[in-house]
Amino acid sequence: MRSKAPLALMEQMVMLLVFALASALCLQAFVKSDAISLKNGNRSKAALAAQNTAEAIQHCGGDLEHALAGAGELLGVVPKEGKLRIAYDEDWNMTEGEGAFYLEAMGVSTDTPGLKKASVQVFENDAVQGSQEAAALFAIEVAWIEEDADE
Repeated sequence: MRSKAPLALMEQMVMLLVFALASALCLQAFVKSDAISLKNGNRSKAALAAQNTAEAIQHCGGDLEHALAGAGELLGVVPKEGKLRIAYDEDWNMTEGEGAFYLEAMGVSTDTPGLKKASVQVFENDAVQGSQEAAALFAIEVAWIEEDADE
């Protein structure tokens, strides 16, 4: 009579293989969910930074240069070449020079007299270096009416 030990051992090996495959799939799902969570967290912080900048630009009002200069003063940066650029590190703290993320605000032309618009976009730094048309983490446009100095 033959022993059934090799059959039981084979069954154990198959069960171990199934368990290994299931655990690998679960681990892959956790890693993917962590990456998605990090990306969505960065997108949320980018939205907050862009909305704060847009509100500061709209609050300062006037012509575009005045609005960007006033917003820059409120946010602690100086506009250069008609653009407001703010760099953030990986923890979303403002930093000098290059950071992990950056916010860029610039004027948008309009056909309506007296209406001023600005575009505020937040990018990942490595995305911009990789291609010229990098997708923004968050983008928003802000508009305001320029009040005449005569009134």
